[in-house]
Amino acid sequence: MYVNGVLEVNSAKQHKIILPKLVVVGNNIASNITRYLEEINVSTDDRIALITGPHVYEKISRKIEERLKASGLKVGTWIVESPHISVAEKVAAETREQGITIYLGIGGGKSIDIAKYSASRNNGLLVSVPTAASHDGITSPFASLKGRDKPTSMPAVTPTLILADISIISRAPRRLNLSGVGDLIGKLTAVKDWQLAHRLKGEYYGEYAAQLALLSAKHVLRYHELIGSGNPDGIRILVEALISSGVAMCIAGSSRPASGSEHLFSHALDILAPGKALHGEQVGVGTIMMLYLYGDKRWKKVRSVMKRIGLPVTARELGIPAEIIVKALTIAHRIRPERYTILGENGLTPEAAWRLAKETGVIE
Repeated sequence: MYVNGVLEVNSAKQHKIILPKLVVVGNNIASNITRYLEEINVSTDDRIALITGPHVYEKISRKIEERLKASGLKVGTWIVESPHISVAEKVAAETREQGITIYLGIGGGKSIDIAKYSASRNNGLLVSVPTAASHDGITSPFASLKGRDKPTSMPAVTPTLILADISIISRAPRRLNLSGVGDLIGKLTAVKDWQLAHRLKGEYYGEYAAQLALLSAKHVLRYHELIGSGNPDGIRILVEALISSGVAMCIAGSSRPASGSEHLFSHALDILAPGKALHGEQVGVGTIMMLYLYGDKRWKKVRSVMKRIGLPVTARELGIPAEIIVKALTIAHRIRPERYTILGENGLTPEAAWRLAKETGVIE
């Protein structure tokens, strides 16, 4: 809490800080994956589960699989089509039976999250190879899976090795990479919510983790035009900011520095209008509105930046009816009642939610 203007933290609060052992960012690095696996002491005695999606398998993962097998590594491949908890449980059980020790997730959030979950259930090591820069889950120790009681992240494992191949990620659909910008912008409100919970509820707050998350958000705002152009240099900036945000969560021991009221709004939309928009797109729109609630004038800048690079800023652009936006705002506080945010314990009334969406231009 703040006492006489000085931030006091609960020094008695304990949590583990588990960071990635090796992070490699660069062009055409996936072709050297065996070299980096050796650096984290993976050997031919280990069994590897390659977890990926059908499209990514044909485009990228098949070649990686061939390289791994050619080097003498024992590899089993699981092609997953849904980020459902039942799929993750099935993969976790099957890999356990086969004595898998290394979990290699190649793809977007779906494949990496299932690899994360399976590794956590089986005390395995996780290797994260993102093929798009759509969110900060490529580094974080949390997995987002569907089919649970609420669409929120769950504790998993921190990746031991992260291979971010810019030559691959730069070729991802532009919309996916822009979604990563939206996810990072959300840190502006996530940190405010964390500070608020610290002041009002005595929740643990880590200044370093908070500032690291904020740096990621400010970095993409500064370089939004380069990122939006799809230039590999811009994509590298985006990827490194996403990795940094994930590390902030590792340091905090929770998703607090990266997920607040803007994420609760996105999770509410996942319930009310599943599959209509991408996670980062929803988070970006939520950030505009939550900054407004805080009286933070940066909501206008955030909206302008998002609009300039092609991220949706209205309900219509999200493809979600106005009344669903309003409903999501009224139920968002119930998604994670233990997580205090600017939405408070009682949430917004329908009237207040409608005014908020109208004032910020989310509802035109």
